[in-house]
Amino acid sequence: MSTIAWIGLGHMGAPMTAHLVGAGHEVRGYDISAEAAAAAAARGVTLVGSIAEALDGADACFTSLPKPAHVRAVFGGSGGIWAHADPRTILLDTSTVDVETSRWCHSESDARGLVFVDAPISGGTAGAEAHTLTFMLGGRPADVDRARELVAPMAGSVIACGGAGAGISAKLVNNMMLFIGVMATAEGSQLAQRLGLDPKVFWQVADVSSGGSWPQHTWYPVPGVIERGSAADHNFDATFSVDLARKDCGLAVQAGLATGVPLPAATLALSQLDELVARGLGHKDCTLVTIFATPDGVLQGYDPSL
Repeated sequence: MSTIAWIGLGHMGAPMTAHLVGAGHEVRGYDISAEAAAAAAARGVTLVGSIAEALDGADACFTSLPKPAHVRAVFGGSGGIWAHADPRTILLDTSTVDVETSRWCHSESDARGLVFVDAPISGGTAGAEAHTLTFMLGGRPADVDRARELVAPMAGSVIACGGAGAGISAKLVNNMMLFIGVMATAEGSQLAQRLGLDPKVFWQVADVSSGGSWPQHTWYPVPGVIERGSAADHNFDATFSVDLARKDCGLAVQAGLATGVPLPAATLALSQLDELVARGLGHKDCTLVTIFATPDGVLQGYDPSL
């Protein structure tokens, strides 16, 4: 079994580390949030007081951080990973960042004689709890093979995507498609109701027809339709927040600009997420974009006063 350093014990990090602990690994966790750290400790993670302490003797180090700026600070800061990592320690970043930040992590790790694999994930908090996440790995083949074994206790699927930055590239494109799909599901759900269709009946039609999609199947934005519930059953409290969706969609649009690929649908999705943020709703679920498909701004399942 391995000794694993884990930096970032938030909504994704806490359940993911729990599966590593359950697989017999020793996990040393560090987070600046006392609340997040306590939640991970309750799942068996050994809390430490610094990145240096987490890395001492570690076989692997995972990062799970909110934004590219956090990743750059944690890797490159004076008390950060590069200052304390041993060459035998494999470094894996599960965060969703821009392609440039991921490639920077690769190149700067290489320059220091360290091994880095970009290892972003898909599946959300539900997948993290159920250890059914998809890991998209980017790096040298031998390093990716090593990473594959480490992520296995947290994963439903592990896909080697290619060289440096390939994992995060796949993640950004996948999430871009998700947010476009959310818009389609949002508009379809509202039009179906206005045409007098029973929401559950229409959901069944779409689910086995060409209109079906992951957001339609999993996040349908009408209460009482999804058997296990969706955000619409809980006043659109976040499973995937507007703030995080806006970040990910923005990174995809940024990649489109950098590569010269027009992304009109993704740009529209980003504008709707921007509008929700401007309304102070960044903490709500990204499927709240459904409100833009209502004729009067009144959305079933959403009470703005709560």
